[in-house]
Amino acid sequence: MNRLVLALLLAAAPAAWASTVGQPAPDFTAPDLQGKPVRLSDYRGKFVVLEWTNPECPYVRRHYDSGNMPELQKELGAKDVIWLTVNSTNQSSSEFKTPQEMSKWLSQKGAAPKATLIDKDSKVGKLYSARTTPHMYIVDPQGKLIYAGAIDDKRWASVEQTKKANNHVRAALGEAMAGKQVSVAATSPYGCSVKY
Repeated sequence: MNRLVLALLLAAAPAAWASTVGQPAPDFTAPDLQGKPVRLSDYRGKFVVLEWTNPECPYVRRHYDSGNMPELQKELGAKDVIWLTVNSTNQSSSEFKTPQEMSKWLSQKGAAPKATLIDKDSKVGKLYSARTTPHMYIVDPQGKLIYAGAIDDKRWASVEQTKKANNHVRAALGEAMAGKQVSVAATSPYGCSVKY
């Protein structure tokens, strides 16, 4: 086999194995802002939203400054959906935030995730092949991944346009919670690259 083809196949393989819609969501444990370990499988029996974030990313800031992300966190939290915000920015990056810095930023933005996880060695991000911030995933109560991709359909938008966007996370959860199959289970994520 051609070495270039083999190299490309090997490079793509982890992404294919890691997080495929319709397959079990990879389990992980990561520390929250207080250093307490949070394990995904502890939330089996509930819907879980995984949000990859980085406060330095203009796309993330747009979704927080518009109120879009905090409002969705509160709306879904009221429906007993578990929202886990994950920062996989590697601790060697200039954009890395300490737990204290993340806590302060989230408080200033009115955020309301169930927990915020500091993935300082980027293992969880790589496990899910998270490519952008934001990058969104939904796990159903049986532990299966039912959505992966963008938060909405407005890649380039003002704060006002963001509020009018078709929110893929809200739509997918609405269908799943009503016992329907998710009609748009995967979209192309947009945003800043995850700083592995």
